[in-house]
Amino acid sequence: MNLNISPNSSKEEIFEQIAAELNTLGFNVVKQDQTRPWGGFFVIDETQAPAFASTYFPHLEMSDIQITNKLSPKILVVAPEKRLSWQYHFRRAEIWKVIAGTTVGVKISPTDEEGEDVKRLESGSFIQMDKGERHRLIGLESWGVVAEIWQHTDPETPSDEEDIVRLQDDFGR
Repeated sequence: MNLNISPNSSKEEIFEQIAAELNTLGFNVVKQDQTRPWGGFFVIDETQAPAFASTYFPHLEMSDIQITNKLSPKILVVAPEKRLSWQYHFRRAEIWKVIAGTTVGVKISPTDEEGEDVKRLESGSFIQMDKGERHRLIGLESWGVVAEIWQHTDPETPSDEEDIVRLQDDFGR
């Protein structure tokens, strides 16, 4: 993504830039949420998952990404010094790639214990979380923009926002 992001950019400016870029790339945004206390997200039309994957995850084959027939592409926008909840999912795995901003932080664990270590992901970095793997996305010095694909693991009951098990949340959710 060709975004002009600085630590002083407002949330509105960043969302406007991302919306324009997604439009230029031909992606249909089916939902946009700027109300999250940690930033927000864009949900992309699921029929565009193959195009989204080839744009943001060109190093992966669709056969490597697709666990079931359903994939859900999103763009996450993480504010500086904000953290998403320490969480896991029963019905999805996730892949992330930092596509704009300088860095984001990630914590991952197979157990409920969060630990102190934060892995820094530079722009262009890729990470994959398995179903049930505990994880947290963290904004560091500046805004971070992350391409995400939900890999639904249960074809009968695809994952949704209700499939978030929060172990810790800075915002009391």
